[in-house]
Amino acid sequence: MYKFEKSFYSKTSMYSFVVVMILFFSMWYSTSKFVHIDMALLGYAISSTVFAIGLTIRMSFWMWRKATNRVAKRSVDNLFNKERLKRNSKALVKTLIDNIILQKFIFQRGIYRGIQHFMISWGCIISFAITFGLTFGWMRFDLIDPETYQIIVFDMPTITMAAHGLFAEIVYNGLNIGAIMVLIGAGMALYRRITDYDVKVTQRFEFDILPLIILLAVTVTGLILTIQYTFLDGWMHHYMSLIHQVTVIIMLMYFPFGKLFHVPIRPLATAVPMSYQEVVKVDTKSCKSCGQPYSNDDQIADVQAILKSQNFDLQLADGTYLSDYCTGCRRRMRALKQMNLEAPQGNPYGPVNTNNGIHISGFSKKRSEEFYGLDQDLKEEKVDEPVSR
Repeated sequence: MYKFEKSFYSKTSMYSFVVVMILFFSMWYSTSKFVHIDMALLGYAISSTVFAIGLTIRMSFWMWRKATNRVAKRSVDNLFNKERLKRNSKALVKTLIDNIILQKFIFQRGIYRGIQHFMISWGCIISFAITFGLTFGWMRFDLIDPETYQIIVFDMPTITMAAHGLFAEIVYNGLNIGAIMVLIGAGMALYRRITDYDVKVTQRFEFDILPLIILLAVTVTGLILTIQYTFLDGWMHHYMSLIHQVTVIIMLMYFPFGKLFHVPIRPLATAVPMSYQEVVKVDTKSCKSCGQPYSNDDQIADVQAILKSQNFDLQLADGTYLSDYCTGCRRRMRALKQMNLEAPQGNPYGPVNTNNGIHISGFSKKRSEEFYGLDQDLKEEKVDEPVSR
C-alpha cells in the first residue's frame, strides 16, 4: 500500500484516482463492456466524473480535520464493538428514520422550513439517484416485447413492467417528480430569504442565494424539456437540452465546494448518537469534584484529545482537565480562580471566606443553607424550594 501511495503526488490524488477507477469499471461492467452505453449522456458522464473527483478532494480535507477524524475513528471502533451491537443498531435505525427520512430536526424549527428542506432534500436525492444511475449505465431499460420493459441493474435483470402502466409512468417521470419537489422547496427557500428580514441580515449571496438559483436553473430547464417533447413536438428541444446540460455541469462543479456539500455529509451524522449514546452508570463520566455523572465518557475523551492535538488542552495544575468536571463545578472553579482563591476545604458548595472577611455563598448546584443560619425546621420546610444557580 505504501508503494502504491508513493506513486501519487498526495493521498488526495490517490483517492481521486481510486474513485475514478471504481466509476470506470462499474460503468464497464454494468453496460456489458460499454455495449449498452448511452452516448447522449456522455457529457453528463464526464461532468459527473469531475464532480466525483471534486467531492473526493473536499471529503478528504474534511476527514483530515482533527475533530472529524477523531469522531470517525471513534465511530468505526464502536460500530464493530460486539458489546454495543444492539445499541448501535437501534441508534442507527432511529437516527436514519428521524434525521434522514423524516428530517425531524428541521421540522422542529418550523413547519415552513421543514417542508422546504424536505422537498429540496428528497428532490435532490431522487434526481441524483436517477441521473447517476442512467449516466454511468448502472440502470437501463430493455424492451422484451412491444408492451413490456425489463429493468436491468448492474447488468442483472430485475423486475418487468408494462410499457404503458402506472408504475412505468412513475419511473419515466422520476426526474420530473424530483424536479418539481426541488422547484417547490427552492422556491419556498428563496422567498423566505428575500422577505424575512431576520434572515437577510446574516445571509450571503454566494453561500445562501447562489445555490438556490443554481437548483432552480437546473429544475426549470429540465421541466421545460419535458414540456417541449410532450406538448410541443420537440420544438427547440435540442437547444434547450444544451442549456440544461450547461446548468447541470455548473451545479456539479459547484456542489463539492459550496453549501450543497452538506447533502452527502448529513447521513454521516448517524454515527454521532451511535458513538456518544449514554447508559447511566455504564458509559457516563463522573465529575472529578462532585462525583455526579455529567456526560459520555467517549465524548469527553475525544474532546480532550482534539484540544490537546491543537495545543489547547486546558490542563489544570493537578493534572486533570477542565472537561473532567461538570458544568456546575466549572463555574465554581472559574469564580474562585477569578478571585484568586483556592478551593474551599470540606464542603465544596459551602460559603467561601474571602480575604476581607466578607462571606459569599457557595457555587454550583445548591447554595449552602448554613450560610443563611437557618435552623433544621426551616430547612425541612424549604426542601422543595427551587435550586439557586
